Amino acid sequence: MGKGTGDKAEGKWDEVKGKAKEKYGEVTDNPTKEAEGKVQQVKGEGKQAWGNVKNAGQKVREAKDDVKN
Repeated sequence: MGKGTGDKAEGKWDEVKGKAKEKYGEVTDNPTKEAEGKVQQVKGEGKQAWGNVKNAGQKVREAKDDVKN
């Protein structure tokens, strides 16, 4: 499992919660909750991207180690 897997999972969870919060805001006609949901989704996307960067870095290190051996 890659080092970024936890970040990616947290990010996905933030996205799901954000979508629910956004939908709740729409249904209850609460623009503040709707906006909070959108922000939380973007935060989740950022965490997932960071997880991808961590995983890519780990793959580079592993490839470098393979070349050394």
